[in-house]
Amino acid sequence: QVQLVESGGGLVQPGGSLRLSCAASGGIRDIKSMGWYLQAPWKQSELVAMTGTGGSPNYADSVKGRLTISRDRNRNRVYLQMNSVKPEDTAVYYCYTNLLINAGWRDYWGKGTPVTVSS
Repeated sequence: QVQLVESGGGLVQPGGSLRLSCAASGGIRDIKSMGWYLQAPWKQSELVAMTGTGGSPNYADSVKGRLTISRDRNRNRVYLQMNSVKPEDTAVYYCYTNLLINAGWRDYWGKGTPVTVSS
């Protein structure tokens, strides 16, 4: 059974840095894309960053130049380096992946890791 496990969230001061990690495991044959979404209080989920099989990663305009997504294809992991964080980055961050299992291509989501930016 596929599992996505996020880690790295927590409390960070404005202007600080944080690194989120996500590990996918369980019956994976291939991965097409991995990325991060966030859900802030009282708001809908929105894309933060996504990396696929080719080309440059996609970023939300609000995080360009501050957040960087990277992927370890050999270990089925994706990371989100968060620099120069702002209070408006406060949210629960969810790992996402589109991957291939025996039953076909499927979307999976992690349980989320909370990030709080506050002094």
